[in-house]
Amino acid sequence: MKVAQTILGEKLFTLLMKYTFYGHFVAGEDQLKILMKLMRAVLGDRLFVYLMKQTFYGHFVAGEDRIRIVPTLTRLRSFGVKPILDYSVEEDLSQEEAEKREVEASVSSAGTDLAEDSADSLPQYSVDKTFADRRYKVQSARTYFYLNEATCERNMETFLECLDAVKGATFGTGITAIKLTALGRPQLLLQVSEVIMQARRYMMDLAGSTGNILTHHKTIQDLERYLGNVSDKAEVKEFLKKVTSDKDGILHLFPWTGIINEDCQLSETFRVPDPVTGQMRRLISKIPPKEEEMFRNMIRRLNTIVKTAQDLDVRIMIDAEQTYFQPAISRITLEMMRRYNTEKAIVFNTYQCYLKDTYKEVCTDLEQAKRQNFYFGAKLVRGAYIEQERARAAALGYEDPTNPSFEATTEMYHKTLTECLRRIRILKDANVDPKKIAIMVASHNEDTVRFAIEKMQEIGIHPEDKVICFGQLLGMCDYITFPLGQAGYSAYKYIPYGPVNEVLPYLSRRAQENKGVLQKIKKEKRLLLTEITKRLAKGQLFYKPKGKYVPI
Repeated sequence: MKVAQTILGEKLFTLLMKYTFYGHFVAGEDQLKILMKLMRAVLGDRLFVYLMKQTFYGHFVAGEDRIRIVPTLTRLRSFGVKPILDYSVEEDLSQEEAEKREVEASVSSAGTDLAEDSADSLPQYSVDKTFADRRYKVQSARTYFYLNEATCERNMETFLECLDAVKGATFGTGITAIKLTALGRPQLLLQVSEVIMQARRYMMDLAGSTGNILTHHKTIQDLERYLGNVSDKAEVKEFLKKVTSDKDGILHLFPWTGIINEDCQLSETFRVPDPVTGQMRRLISKIPPKEEEMFRNMIRRLNTIVKTAQDLDVRIMIDAEQTYFQPAISRITLEMMRRYNTEKAIVFNTYQCYLKDTYKEVCTDLEQAKRQNFYFGAKLVRGAYIEQERARAAALGYEDPTNPSFEATTEMYHKTLTECLRRIRILKDANVDPKKIAIMVASHNEDTVRFAIEKMQEIGIHPEDKVICFGQLLGMCDYITFPLGQAGYSAYKYIPYGPVNEVLPYLSRRAQENKGVLQKIKKEKRLLLTEITKRLAKGQLFYKPKGKYVPI
Protein backbone atom coordinates (compact mmCIF):
# COMPACT_ATOMS: atom_id res chain seq x y z
CA MET A 1 0.00 0.00 0.00
CA LYS A 2 2.81 2.41 0.84
CA VAL A 3 4.52 1.69 -2.48
CA ALA A 4 1.24 2.12 -4.37
CA GLN A 5 0.49 5.42 -2.60
CA THR A 6 3.99 6.70 -3.41
CA ILE A 7 3.70 5.77 -7.09
CA LEU A 8 0.05 6.71 -7.69
CA GLY A 9 -0.31 9.75 -5.43
CA GLU A 10 -2.92 10.19 -2.71
CA LYS A 11 -5.95 10.86 -4.94
CA LEU A 12 -5.47 7.97 -7.36
CA PHE A 13 -4.53 5.63 -4.50
CA THR A 14 -7.71 6.53 -2.58
CA LEU A 15 -9.81 6.04 -5.70
CA LEU A 16 -8.19 2.64 -6.32
CA MET A 17 -8.84 1.55 -2.73
CA LYS A 18 -12.50 2.54 -2.92
CA TYR A 19 -13.01 0.37 -5.97
CA THR A 20 -11.06 -2.58 -4.59
CA PHE A 21 -9.87 -3.43 -1.08
CA TYR A 22 -11.52 -0.60 0.92
CA GLY A 23 -14.70 -0.83 -1.15
CA HIS A 24 -15.01 -4.56 -0.46
CA PHE A 25 -14.55 -4.49 3.32
CA VAL A 26 -15.70 -0.98 4.36
CA ALA A 27 -19.23 0.42 4.02
CA GLY A 28 -18.30 4.06 3.44
CA GLU A 29 -17.11 7.33 4.95
CA ASP A 30 -20.40 9.00 5.92
CA GLN A 31 -22.70 7.55 8.63
CA LEU A 32 -25.95 8.58 6.97
CA LYS A 33 -24.89 7.27 3.55
CA ILE A 34 -23.89 3.98 5.17
CA LEU A 35 -27.33 3.77 6.82
CA MET A 36 -29.01 4.46 3.47
CA LYS A 37 -26.94 1.73 1.78
CA LEU A 38 -27.79 -0.78 4.52
CA MET A 39 -31.50 0.05 4.32
CA ARG A 40 -31.46 -0.29 0.55
CA ALA A 41 -29.60 -3.62 0.81
CA VAL A 42 -32.10 -4.98 3.36
CA LEU A 43 -35.31 -3.57 1.86
CA GLY A 44 -34.56 -3.56 -1.85
CA ASP A 45 -34.89 -0.52 -4.12
CA ARG A 46 -38.69 -0.32 -4.33
CA LEU A 47 -39.37 -0.70 -0.61
CA PHE A 48 -36.51 1.69 0.25
CA VAL A 49 -37.93 4.40 -2.05
CA TYR A 50 -41.41 3.85 -0.56
CA LEU A 51 -40.05 4.17 2.98
CA MET A 52 -38.22 7.41 2.06
CA LYS A 53 -41.39 8.87 0.55
CA GLN A 54 -43.37 8.08 3.71
CA THR A 55 -40.77 9.57 6.05
CA PHE A 56 -37.69 11.68 5.47
CA TYR A 57 -38.02 12.45 1.75
CA GLY A 58 -41.79 12.93 2.07
CA HIS A 59 -41.33 15.50 4.82
CA PHE A 60 -38.73 17.74 3.17
CA VAL A 61 -39.33 17.21 -0.58
CA ALA A 62 -42.52 17.99 -2.51
CA GLY A 63 -42.25 15.20 -5.09
CA GLU A 64 -40.25 13.69 -7.92
CA ASP A 65 -41.29 15.91 -10.83
CA ARG A 66 -43.48 18.86 -11.83
CA ILE A 67 -46.61 16.67 -11.92
CA ARG A 68 -46.15 14.99 -8.54
CA ILE A 69 -45.46 18.26 -6.70
CA VAL A 70 -48.87 19.74 -7.61
CA PRO A 71 -50.82 18.28 -4.60
CA THR A 72 -48.27 19.78 -2.18
CA LEU A 73 -48.39 23.17 -3.90
CA THR A 74 -52.20 23.11 -3.99
CA ARG A 75 -52.39 22.30 -0.28
CA LEU A 76 -49.94 25.08 0.59
CA ARG A 77 -51.89 27.55 -1.54
CA SER A 78 -55.07 26.67 0.37
CA PHE A 79 -53.36 28.09 3.47
CA GLY A 80 -52.05 31.19 1.69
CA VAL A 81 -48.50 29.86 1.23
CA LYS A 82 -46.67 30.16 -2.11
CA PRO A 83 -43.65 28.20 -3.40
CA ILE A 84 -40.01 28.86 -4.16
CA LEU A 85 -39.20 25.82 -6.30
CA ASP A 86 -35.75 24.25 -6.32
CA TYR A 87 -34.86 21.16 -8.34
CA SER A 88 -32.56 19.66 -5.68
CA VAL A 89 -30.75 16.95 -7.59
CA GLU A 90 -27.03 16.70 -6.79
CA GLU A 91 -24.19 14.52 -7.97
CA ASP A 92 -23.04 12.22 -5.17
CA LEU A 93 -19.35 13.03 -5.57
CA SER A 94 -16.60 11.84 -3.29
CA GLN A 95 -14.48 14.48 -1.60
CA GLU A 96 -11.54 13.59 -3.87
CA GLU A 97 -13.58 13.96 -7.05
CA ALA A 98 -15.11 17.25 -5.85
CA GLU A 99 -11.66 18.67 -5.04
CA LYS A 100 -10.24 17.53 -8.38
CA ARG A 101 -13.04 19.15 -10.35
CA GLU A 102 -12.93 22.41 -8.40
CA VAL A 103 -9.16 22.87 -8.64
CA GLU A 104 -9.13 22.13 -12.37
CA ALA A 105 -12.06 24.49 -13.03
CA SER A 106 -10.65 27.33 -10.90
CA VAL A 107 -7.27 27.74 -12.62
CA SER A 108 -6.88 29.44 -15.98
CA SER A 109 -4.86 27.76 -18.70
CA ALA A 110 -2.99 31.10 -18.91
CA GLY A 111 -1.86 30.84 -15.27
CA THR A 112 -3.22 32.04 -11.96
CA ASP A 113 -1.41 35.37 -11.51
CA LEU A 114 -2.71 38.78 -12.41
CA ALA A 115 -0.85 40.74 -15.03
CA GLU A 116 2.57 41.84 -13.87
CA ASP A 117 1.62 45.54 -14.04
CA SER A 118 -1.45 45.14 -11.80
CA ALA A 119 -1.86 45.38 -8.07
CA ASP A 120 -1.00 42.46 -5.82
CA SER A 121 -3.42 39.57 -6.04
CA LEU A 122 -5.80 38.99 -3.16
CA PRO A 123 -5.49 35.57 -1.44
CA GLN A 124 -9.23 35.36 -0.79
CA TYR A 125 -9.93 35.05 -4.54
CA SER A 126 -7.68 32.11 -5.31
CA VAL A 127 -8.48 28.41 -5.22
CA ASP A 128 -7.12 26.37 -2.30
CA LYS A 129 -7.19 22.58 -2.34
CA THR A 130 -8.07 22.37 1.36
CA PHE A 131 -11.37 24.13 0.66
CA ALA A 132 -11.90 22.96 -2.91
CA ASP A 133 -14.78 20.71 -1.81
CA ARG A 134 -17.29 23.52 -1.28
CA ARG A 135 -19.56 21.20 0.74
CA TYR A 136 -17.01 21.34 3.59
CA LYS A 137 -18.79 22.53 6.77
CA VAL A 138 -21.87 23.41 4.66
CA GLN A 139 -25.10 21.53 5.28
CA SER A 140 -28.09 23.35 3.85
CA ALA A 141 -26.87 24.77 0.51
CA ARG A 142 -26.79 22.81 -2.73
CA THR A 143 -23.42 22.68 -4.42
CA TYR A 144 -22.54 22.41 -8.10
CA PHE A 145 -19.10 21.36 -9.31
CA TYR A 146 -18.09 22.31 -12.83
CA LEU A 147 -17.42 19.41 -15.18
CA ASN A 148 -17.81 20.88 -18.67
CA GLU A 149 -19.91 23.29 -20.73
CA ALA A 150 -22.39 20.56 -21.64
CA THR A 151 -23.21 20.06 -17.93
CA CYS A 152 -23.87 23.79 -17.58
CA GLU A 153 -26.23 23.62 -20.56
CA ARG A 154 -28.13 20.77 -18.87
CA ASN A 155 -28.33 22.81 -15.67
CA MET A 156 -29.80 25.70 -17.65
CA GLU A 157 -32.42 23.39 -19.15
CA THR A 158 -33.27 22.15 -15.65
CA PHE A 159 -33.78 25.72 -14.41
CA LEU A 160 -35.98 26.47 -17.43
CA GLU A 161 -38.11 23.41 -16.67
CA CYS A 162 -38.36 24.62 -13.09
CA LEU A 163 -39.63 28.02 -14.29
CA ASP A 164 -42.22 26.26 -16.41
CA ALA A 165 -43.28 24.16 -13.43
CA VAL A 166 -43.65 27.29 -11.27
CA LYS A 167 -45.77 28.99 -13.90
CA GLY A 168 -47.97 25.96 -14.41
CA ALA A 169 -48.56 25.22 -10.75
CA THR A 170 -48.67 28.63 -9.08
CA PHE A 171 -50.49 30.98 -11.46
CA GLY A 172 -47.53 33.34 -11.66
CA THR A 173 -47.06 33.87 -7.92
CA GLY A 174 -44.13 31.47 -7.53
CA ILE A 175 -40.37 31.90 -7.49
CA THR A 176 -37.47 29.78 -8.77
CA ALA A 177 -34.09 29.61 -7.01
CA ILE A 178 -30.93 29.28 -9.11
CA LYS A 179 -27.18 29.18 -8.49
CA LEU A 180 -24.76 30.95 -10.78
CA THR A 181 -22.05 28.33 -10.15
CA ALA A 182 -24.32 25.85 -11.94
CA LEU A 183 -24.06 27.87 -15.15
CA GLY A 184 -20.35 28.38 -15.69
CA ARG A 185 -16.72 27.88 -14.82
CA PRO A 186 -15.90 29.00 -11.24
CA GLN A 187 -12.51 30.42 -12.26
CA LEU A 188 -14.31 33.23 -14.12
CA LEU A 189 -16.33 34.19 -11.04
CA LEU A 190 -13.14 34.20 -8.97
CA GLN A 191 -11.41 36.50 -11.44
CA VAL A 192 -14.32 38.93 -11.76
CA SER A 193 -14.69 39.01 -7.97
CA GLU A 194 -11.04 39.93 -7.59
CA VAL A 195 -11.37 42.63 -10.25
CA ILE A 196 -14.24 44.18 -8.31
CA MET A 197 -12.22 44.27 -5.09
CA GLN A 198 -9.16 45.67 -6.92
CA ALA A 199 -11.36 48.38 -8.46
CA ARG A 200 -12.67 49.25 -5.00
CA ARG A 201 -9.09 49.68 -3.79
CA TYR A 202 -8.39 51.97 -6.73
CA MET A 203 -11.44 54.09 -5.94
CA MET A 204 -10.58 54.21 -2.23
CA ASP A 205 -7.27 55.79 -3.25
CA LEU A 206 -9.25 58.35 -5.25
CA ALA A 207 -11.79 59.00 -2.48
CA GLY A 208 -9.14 59.06 0.22
CA SER A 209 -11.24 56.90 2.56
CA THR A 210 -13.03 53.59 2.84
CA GLY A 211 -16.47 52.74 1.56
CA ASN A 212 -18.03 52.40 -1.88
CA ILE A 213 -17.59 55.20 -4.39
CA LEU A 214 -21.36 55.75 -4.57
CA THR A 215 -21.34 57.04 -1.00
CA HIS A 216 -18.61 59.62 -1.73
CA HIS A 217 -20.27 61.23 -4.78
CA LYS A 218 -16.96 61.65 -6.59
CA THR A 219 -17.26 63.14 -10.10
CA ILE A 220 -15.45 62.61 -13.39
CA GLN A 221 -13.63 65.88 -12.64
CA ASP A 222 -12.40 64.43 -9.34
CA LEU A 223 -11.10 61.41 -11.22
CA GLU A 224 -9.36 63.66 -13.76
CA ARG A 225 -7.68 65.59 -10.93
CA TYR A 226 -6.62 62.28 -9.34
CA LEU A 227 -5.01 61.24 -12.62
CA GLY A 228 -3.29 64.65 -12.82
CA ASN A 229 -0.94 65.17 -15.75
CA VAL A 230 -1.72 61.81 -17.37
CA SER A 231 -5.42 62.62 -17.97
CA ASP A 232 -4.58 64.06 -21.41
CA LYS A 233 -3.26 60.74 -22.72
CA ALA A 234 -5.42 59.16 -25.45
CA GLU A 235 -6.00 55.87 -23.60
CA VAL A 236 -6.84 57.69 -20.38
CA LYS A 237 -9.35 59.92 -22.19
CA GLU A 238 -10.96 56.81 -23.69
CA PHE A 239 -11.15 55.26 -20.21
CA LEU A 240 -12.80 58.40 -18.79
CA LYS A 241 -15.44 58.33 -21.55
CA LYS A 242 -16.53 54.84 -20.46
CA VAL A 243 -16.84 55.63 -16.73
CA THR A 244 -20.50 55.39 -15.68
CA SER A 245 -21.71 58.53 -13.90
CA ASP A 246 -24.76 60.73 -13.32
CA LYS A 247 -25.46 64.11 -11.73
CA ASP A 248 -24.61 62.68 -8.28
CA GLY A 249 -21.18 61.44 -9.34
CA ILE A 250 -19.45 58.26 -10.46
CA LEU A 251 -21.41 55.02 -10.32
CA HIS A 252 -18.87 52.60 -11.81
CA LEU A 253 -15.33 52.68 -13.15
CA PHE A 254 -16.15 50.12 -15.82
CA PRO A 255 -19.09 49.82 -18.21
CA TRP A 256 -20.72 47.05 -16.17
CA THR A 257 -23.81 47.33 -18.33
CA GLY A 258 -21.76 45.58 -21.01
CA ILE A 259 -20.80 42.61 -18.88
CA ILE A 260 -24.16 40.94 -19.47
CA ASN A 261 -23.82 41.35 -23.23
CA GLU A 262 -22.75 38.14 -24.88
CA ASP A 263 -19.90 39.85 -26.79
CA CYS A 264 -18.16 41.14 -23.63
CA GLN A 265 -14.36 40.75 -23.54
CA LEU A 266 -13.24 40.56 -19.91
CA SER A 267 -9.53 41.05 -20.59
CA GLU A 268 -10.08 44.36 -22.37
CA THR A 269 -12.87 45.69 -20.13
CA PHE A 270 -11.08 45.76 -16.79
CA ARG A 271 -8.21 48.17 -17.31
CA VAL A 272 -7.42 51.33 -15.31
CA PRO A 273 -4.83 54.08 -15.83
CA ASP A 274 -1.88 54.27 -13.49
CA PRO A 275 -2.10 57.72 -11.80
CA VAL A 276 1.68 58.20 -12.10
CA THR A 277 2.57 56.87 -15.56
CA GLY A 278 -0.83 56.97 -17.28
CA GLN A 279 -0.18 53.47 -18.59
CA MET A 280 -3.30 51.31 -18.75
CA ARG A 281 -2.97 48.28 -16.51
CA ARG A 282 -5.19 45.24 -16.30
CA LEU A 283 -6.96 44.30 -13.08
CA ILE A 284 -7.44 40.82 -14.49
CA SER A 285 -5.01 38.38 -16.08
CA LYS A 286 -5.12 37.90 -19.82
CA ILE A 287 -7.93 35.42 -20.39
CA PRO A 288 -7.54 32.95 -23.28
CA PRO A 289 -10.20 33.14 -26.03
CA LYS A 290 -11.66 29.77 -25.00
CA GLU A 291 -12.28 31.01 -21.45
CA GLU A 292 -13.68 34.32 -22.72
CA GLU A 293 -16.14 32.19 -24.68
CA MET A 294 -16.99 30.25 -21.49
CA PHE A 295 -17.83 33.51 -19.73
CA ARG A 296 -20.07 34.61 -22.60
CA ASN A 297 -21.75 31.20 -22.44
CA MET A 298 -22.44 31.65 -18.73
CA ILE A 299 -23.97 35.09 -19.35
CA ARG A 300 -26.00 33.71 -22.26
CA ARG A 301 -27.42 30.95 -20.05
CA LEU A 302 -28.37 33.42 -17.32
CA ASN A 303 -29.92 35.81 -19.86
CA THR A 304 -31.96 32.93 -21.28
CA ILE A 305 -33.24 31.97 -17.82
CA VAL A 306 -34.14 35.52 -16.76
CA LYS A 307 -35.78 36.37 -20.11
CA THR A 308 -37.88 33.21 -19.82
CA ALA A 309 -38.85 34.17 -16.26
CA GLN A 310 -39.91 37.61 -17.49
CA ASP A 311 -41.98 36.07 -20.31
CA LEU A 312 -43.65 33.63 -17.90
CA ASP A 313 -44.17 36.32 -15.21
CA VAL A 314 -42.21 34.25 -12.68
CA ARG A 315 -39.55 35.62 -10.33
CA ILE A 316 -35.97 34.41 -9.91
CA MET A 317 -33.89 34.39 -6.76
CA ILE A 318 -30.16 34.06 -7.38
CA ASP A 319 -28.67 32.33 -4.35
CA ALA A 320 -25.74 33.72 -2.41
CA GLU A 321 -22.56 31.64 -2.39
CA GLN A 322 -19.08 31.84 -0.86
CA THR A 323 -17.53 35.31 -0.41
CA TYR A 324 -14.86 34.61 -3.03
CA PHE A 325 -17.62 34.22 -5.64
CA GLN A 326 -20.11 36.70 -4.26
CA PRO A 327 -18.81 40.05 -5.62
CA ALA A 328 -19.11 38.69 -9.18
CA ILE A 329 -22.49 37.06 -8.50
CA SER A 330 -23.92 40.26 -6.98
CA ARG A 331 -22.54 42.43 -9.80
CA ILE A 332 -23.98 40.21 -12.52
CA THR A 333 -27.29 39.94 -10.65
CA LEU A 334 -27.56 43.73 -10.32
CA GLU A 335 -26.98 44.14 -14.04
CA MET A 336 -29.72 41.59 -14.67
CA MET A 337 -31.97 43.67 -12.41
CA ARG A 338 -31.11 46.79 -14.36
CA ARG A 339 -32.01 45.08 -17.64
CA TYR A 340 -35.11 43.13 -16.59
CA ASN A 341 -36.53 44.80 -13.46
CA THR A 342 -37.96 47.74 -15.38
CA GLU A 343 -41.63 47.27 -14.48
CA LYS A 344 -41.49 44.91 -11.50
CA ALA A 345 -38.97 42.92 -9.48
CA ILE A 346 -38.23 39.83 -11.59
CA VAL A 347 -34.67 39.19 -10.36
CA PHE A 348 -33.76 39.04 -6.65
CA ASN A 349 -30.27 39.02 -5.15
CA THR A 350 -29.48 37.20 -1.89
CA TYR A 351 -27.64 38.88 1.00
CA GLN A 352 -26.09 36.87 3.86
CA CYS A 353 -26.32 38.82 7.12
CA TYR A 354 -23.56 36.91 8.90
CA LEU A 355 -21.13 38.98 6.77
CA LYS A 356 -19.71 42.22 8.20
CA ASP A 357 -20.30 44.19 4.99
CA THR A 358 -23.91 43.18 4.32
CA TYR A 359 -25.52 46.45 5.45
CA LYS A 360 -23.07 48.49 3.38
CA GLU A 361 -23.55 46.27 0.31
CA VAL A 362 -27.36 46.49 0.51
CA CYS A 363 -27.26 50.28 0.92
CA THR A 364 -24.93 50.59 -2.08
CA ASP A 365 -27.15 48.39 -4.24
CA LEU A 366 -30.31 50.24 -3.15
CA GLU A 367 -28.62 53.50 -4.10
CA GLN A 368 -27.67 52.13 -7.51
CA ALA A 369 -31.25 50.95 -8.12
CA LYS A 370 -32.51 54.42 -7.21
CA ARG A 371 -30.00 56.23 -9.44
CA GLN A 372 -30.43 53.91 -12.41
CA ASN A 373 -34.19 53.59 -11.89
CA PHE A 374 -34.80 49.85 -11.69
CA TYR A 375 -36.79 47.68 -9.29
CA PHE A 376 -34.67 46.23 -6.50
CA GLY A 377 -35.29 42.69 -5.20
CA ALA A 378 -33.49 41.18 -2.21
CA LYS A 379 -33.70 38.04 -0.12
CA LEU A 380 -32.21 38.48 3.35
CA VAL A 381 -30.81 35.34 4.99
CA ARG A 382 -28.50 34.69 7.89
CA GLY A 383 -26.32 32.53 5.63
CA ALA A 384 -25.13 29.01 4.92
CA TYR A 385 -21.33 29.15 4.76
CA ILE A 386 -20.21 30.73 8.04
CA GLU A 387 -18.10 27.86 9.40
CA GLN A 388 -16.39 27.34 6.05
CA GLU A 389 -15.74 31.09 5.64
CA ARG A 390 -14.13 31.36 9.08
CA ALA A 391 -11.94 28.31 8.56
CA ARG A 392 -10.83 29.47 5.10
CA ALA A 393 -9.98 33.00 6.26
CA ALA A 394 -7.87 31.63 9.11
CA ALA A 395 -6.07 29.15 6.85
CA LEU A 396 -5.33 31.58 3.99
CA GLY A 397 -4.50 34.55 6.20
CA TYR A 398 -7.08 37.16 5.22
CA GLU A 399 -9.54 39.04 7.42
CA ASP A 400 -12.49 36.97 8.63
CA PRO A 401 -15.49 38.37 6.68
CA THR A 402 -18.07 37.09 9.19
CA ASN A 403 -19.70 38.67 12.22
CA PRO A 404 -18.23 37.52 15.53
CA SER A 405 -21.45 36.16 17.07
CA PHE A 406 -25.03 35.10 16.44
CA GLU A 407 -26.19 38.29 18.19
CA ALA A 408 -24.08 40.43 15.83
CA THR A 409 -25.59 38.62 12.86
CA THR A 410 -29.10 39.23 14.18
CA GLU A 411 -28.27 42.91 14.66
CA MET A 412 -26.98 43.06 11.08
CA TYR A 413 -30.15 41.39 9.78
CA HIS A 414 -32.44 43.76 11.67
CA LYS A 415 -30.42 46.86 10.74
CA THR A 416 -30.42 45.92 7.04
CA LEU A 417 -34.13 45.10 7.03
CA THR A 418 -34.95 48.38 8.82
CA GLU A 419 -33.08 50.35 6.15
CA CYS A 420 -35.03 48.60 3.39
CA LEU A 421 -38.33 49.30 5.15
CA ARG A 422 -37.34 52.94 5.70
CA ARG A 423 -36.71 53.39 1.98
CA ILE A 424 -40.02 51.71 1.11
CA ARG A 425 -41.78 54.21 3.40
CA ILE A 426 -40.02 57.11 1.64
CA LEU A 427 -41.31 55.79 -1.70
CA LYS A 428 -44.87 55.57 -0.32
CA ASP A 429 -44.73 59.10 1.09
CA ALA A 430 -43.49 60.41 -2.27
CA ASN A 431 -46.34 58.63 -4.11
CA VAL A 432 -43.78 56.48 -5.91
CA ASP A 433 -44.54 52.78 -6.43
CA PRO A 434 -43.39 51.16 -3.12
CA LYS A 435 -42.81 47.92 -5.03
CA LYS A 436 -39.65 49.53 -6.42
CA ILE A 437 -38.11 47.72 -3.42
CA ALA A 438 -39.17 44.11 -2.78
CA ILE A 439 -37.74 42.19 0.17
CA MET A 440 -37.99 38.57 1.29
CA VAL A 441 -37.37 37.93 4.98
CA ALA A 442 -36.00 34.38 4.71
CA SER A 443 -35.60 33.27 8.31
CA HIS A 444 -36.61 30.47 10.66
CA ASN A 445 -36.00 32.77 13.62
CA GLU A 446 -39.29 33.68 15.26
CA ASP A 447 -37.87 36.86 16.81
CA THR A 448 -36.68 38.13 13.42
CA VAL A 449 -40.08 37.46 11.82
CA ARG A 450 -41.79 39.24 14.71
CA PHE A 451 -39.34 42.14 14.40
CA ALA A 452 -40.16 42.47 10.68
CA ILE A 453 -43.92 42.52 11.33
CA GLU A 454 -43.61 45.08 14.13
CA LYS A 455 -41.40 47.32 11.95
CA MET A 456 -43.89 47.06 9.09
CA GLN A 457 -46.67 48.18 11.41
CA GLU A 458 -44.53 50.94 12.90
CA ILE A 459 -43.54 52.35 9.48
CA GLY A 460 -47.00 51.89 7.96
CA ILE A 461 -46.34 49.08 5.49
CA HIS A 462 -49.30 46.71 5.17
CA PRO A 463 -49.46 43.05 4.06
CA GLU A 464 -51.54 44.04 1.04
CA ASP A 465 -48.71 46.32 -0.16
CA LYS A 466 -46.95 43.08 -1.18
CA VAL A 467 -43.47 44.57 -0.79
CA ILE A 468 -42.33 42.31 2.06
CA CYS A 469 -42.61 38.54 1.96
CA PHE A 470 -41.49 35.77 4.30
CA GLY A 471 -39.86 32.44 3.54
CA GLN A 472 -39.04 29.18 5.33
CA LEU A 473 -38.03 25.70 4.20
CA LEU A 474 -40.64 23.04 3.48
CA GLY A 475 -40.99 20.83 6.54
CA MET A 476 -39.59 23.41 8.95
CA CYS A 477 -41.21 26.14 11.06
CA ASP A 478 -44.74 25.58 9.76
CA TYR A 479 -45.99 27.30 12.94
CA ILE A 480 -44.45 30.51 11.52
CA THR A 481 -45.26 30.16 7.80
CA PHE A 482 -48.92 29.11 7.95
CA PRO A 483 -50.18 31.81 10.33
CA LEU A 484 -48.37 34.41 8.20
CA GLY A 485 -50.03 33.12 5.04
CA GLN A 486 -53.48 32.98 6.59
CA ALA A 487 -53.07 36.50 8.03
CA GLY A 488 -52.58 37.89 4.51
CA TYR A 489 -48.80 38.25 4.46
CA SER A 490 -46.87 36.99 1.44
CA ALA A 491 -45.58 33.69 2.86
CA TYR A 492 -43.39 31.25 0.95
CA LYS A 493 -41.97 27.79 1.39
CA TYR A 494 -38.62 26.90 -0.18
CA ILE A 495 -39.59 23.64 -1.87
CA PRO A 496 -37.07 21.05 -3.09
CA TYR A 497 -38.19 18.44 -5.60
CA GLY A 498 -36.60 15.67 -7.64
CA PRO A 499 -36.26 11.85 -7.86
CA VAL A 500 -35.71 10.10 -4.52
CA ASN A 501 -32.31 8.58 -5.28
CA GLU A 502 -30.92 11.79 -6.81
CA VAL A 503 -32.12 14.04 -3.98
CA LEU A 504 -30.57 11.87 -1.23
CA PRO A 505 -27.20 13.73 -1.24
CA TYR A 506 -29.14 16.94 -0.49
CA LEU A 507 -31.27 15.18 2.11
CA SER A 508 -28.27 13.69 3.90
CA ARG A 509 -27.01 17.21 4.62
CA ARG A 510 -30.50 18.36 5.53
CA ALA A 511 -30.61 15.59 8.14
CA GLN A 512 -27.34 16.74 9.67
CA GLU A 513 -28.57 20.35 9.70
CA ASN A 514 -31.85 19.38 11.35
CA LYS A 515 -30.07 17.39 14.00
CA GLY A 516 -28.52 20.68 15.17
CA VAL A 517 -31.62 22.76 14.53
CA LEU A 518 -33.96 20.46 16.44
CA GLN A 519 -31.77 20.73 19.53
CA LYS A 520 -32.47 24.48 19.54
CA ILE A 521 -36.09 24.91 18.47
CA LYS A 522 -37.76 23.67 21.63
CA LYS A 523 -41.00 25.50 20.84
CA GLU A 524 -41.53 23.67 17.55
CA LYS A 525 -40.86 20.28 19.16
CA ARG A 526 -43.33 21.12 21.94
CA LEU A 527 -45.99 22.18 19.43
CA LEU A 528 -45.47 19.02 17.36
CA LEU A 529 -45.71 16.80 20.45
CA THR A 530 -48.90 18.57 21.54
CA GLU A 531 -50.43 18.07 18.08
CA ILE A 532 -49.50 14.36 17.99
CA THR A 533 -51.00 13.87 21.47
CA LYS A 534 -54.26 15.57 20.41
CA ARG A 535 -54.52 13.45 17.27
CA LEU A 536 -53.87 10.23 19.20
CA ALA A 537 -56.51 11.19 21.76
CA LYS A 538 -59.07 11.85 19.02
CA GLY A 539 -58.05 8.86 16.90
CA GLN A 540 -56.99 11.20 14.06
CA LEU A 541 -53.33 10.32 13.65
CA PHE A 542 -53.49 10.74 9.85
CA TYR A 543 -55.71 13.83 9.89
CA LYS A 544 -54.82 16.49 7.31
CA PRO A 545 -56.37 19.93 7.89
CA LYS A 546 -57.81 21.67 4.84
CA GLY A 547 -57.16 25.33 4.17
CA LYS A 548 -59.77 27.80 2.97
CA TYR A 549 -57.59 30.84 2.39
CA VAL A 550 -58.98 33.53 0.11
CA PRO A 551 -56.23 35.82 -1.30
CA ILE A 552 -56.35 39.50 -0.36
